[in-house]
Amino acid sequence: MGDKEPGTLDQALEAWAKGDHAAGLRGAVAVLEAHLTDPLALFLSAYLGAKLGEPAAFADGLRAAAERAIDLGNLPLAIAIGGFARELGLDAAALYDAAATAYARDSARIKRQAPPALPTVGPSAKALASSLDKAALVARATKAVRASAEHLLTLPSGEGALPAAPLFSSLDRAPLRAFVELFQPKLYGTNLKIVEEGAVGSEAFVVARGEVDVSRHALRSSGPVHLARLGNGALVGEMALLSRAPRTATVTTASPVVLLVARKADLDAAVTKNPELGREFAVYCRRRMLDNLIRTSPILHSVNPAERSALVKRFAIRTFEPGERLINQGQQTDGLFLIASGEVSVVYKEPTDKTVVARLGPGEVVGEVALVLRRPANADVVANHPTVTLLLPRERFLEAVRAHPGVFVDLYELATRRDEETSSVADLETAELDDSVLI
Repeated sequence: MGDKEPGTLDQALEAWAKGDHAAGLRGAVAVLEAHLTDPLALFLSAYLGAKLGEPAAFADGLRAAAERAIDLGNLPLAIAIGGFARELGLDAAALYDAAATAYARDSARIKRQAPPALPTVGPSAKALASSLDKAALVARATKAVRASAEHLLTLPSGEGALPAAPLFSSLDRAPLRAFVELFQPKLYGTNLKIVEEGAVGSEAFVVARGEVDVSRHALRSSGPVHLARLGNGALVGEMALLSRAPRTATVTTASPVVLLVARKADLDAAVTKNPELGREFAVYCRRRMLDNLIRTSPILHSVNPAERSALVKRFAIRTFEPGERLINQGQQTDGLFLIASGEVSVVYKEPTDKTVVARLGPGEVVGEVALVLRRPANADVVANHPTVTLLLPRERFLEAVRAHPGVFVDLYELATRRDEETSSVADLETAELDDSVLI
C-alpha cells in the first residue's frame, strides 16, 4: 500500500471529500471485507460504489447500513445514509420510516440516555491495489457489499434497547418522521470551518460521524478559547433556526466529518405542517441555551453548580430587535439582564456626541451598575442584533442575591469597574471639550 492510499475509514472519507471516489472506495472495501458488520464501512462501500457504478445495485447495501446504524444507536448516521441514498435517486422512505419508528418518544426500544461515545481509531485494513481498474473495483465493492448485507440479515435487527437521541427522541413518530427527512447530509474534510463566530447563519448541524472543535473569542483574551470537542450526535448552531442573532462560536472540523444540515427555511416549512415539531424544537433550544449559560456565564461561577439552575429560573426571557434599548441612560433599569444570544453596545451619551464604551455578548450581564450602586443607569444599552436576554426583575434582585451572596460580590466588583470605565470616558470627553475651547 502506498503512503497515500487510504487504509482507514478516516482516510477513505478524506479521499471522498477531495473528490477521489476510487481511492475512497479502495479503502472502504478493504475495511468492509475485514469487518462485515461495520455500518460506516458498508455505507462508504455502497455509496462510493454507486457513484462509480449503478446505484440500484447498491440499494440493499445502503438500507442494511442504515438499519445497522439504527441498531447500534447511531441515529444521525442512519439519517445521513437516507439522505445520501436520496441524493443517488434511490427511494429513502423506508429508511426514514425505520429511523422514526425506532427513536420516537413512544418507541418501546428507547430505554436510556447514553453518555457521549468516546472517540476511537476505528477499523483499518490494507487498501485495495490502486492498479484495479474501475470495473474491477466496482465488482469488488458489489461483492463485499452483498456479503455484508447478507451477513447482517443473520443478526438480530429491529429489537433491543436504544439510547434516547437528544432532541429526536423528544418527538412522537409523525413529527420525528418529518424532522429526519428535512436534513441534508454533507461531508467535510479536516480543518474546515462550518460555523464562524459573528456570522449570521440559517443552518444547524448534527454530527453523524467524526468530531468538531468549538472555540470562542473571550472578552479578556488575545485569541480564541477552545470550549469543547464534540462527536457523534452533537447538535451545533441550532439557535440560528430560531434567532437571527450572529453565531456565538466557531466550529471547525477536527477530522473528516459527516454532518446533517438543517436549513431554517426547511424547518419552517415542516413546522407549518407539524406544529408539535416547532414546539418541541423551541423547548429543546431554550433548555440548551439555559444549560450553556449556566455553564459559561462568569456571573454564575460563584454559585454552587447544583443551585445555578434554580437561580436562572428566577429570570424571565426578554427579546430585543436591533436598535432597541434594554436600558436608558439616566433612568432606572427594569432589572439585571443576562445576555443569552446576540450582542449589545453600552453607549455613553453627551448632549452632542456618544461613545461606545463596550460591546457585550452571551454570558455577560448589563444593568448591574444601576442595581448595585442604586442610582440611574450611566449609559444606554442597545441591541446590535436580534438579542435574547434573561431578565431578573428589580423586585426579585435582592431576594436572589440574599440567597446567593457570592453573586452580589461579583456584581459589585463588575459594577464598580464598569462605572469607572464609563466615568473615564466622560472625563476624557470633558477634557477634549476644554482643550477645544482653549484652542
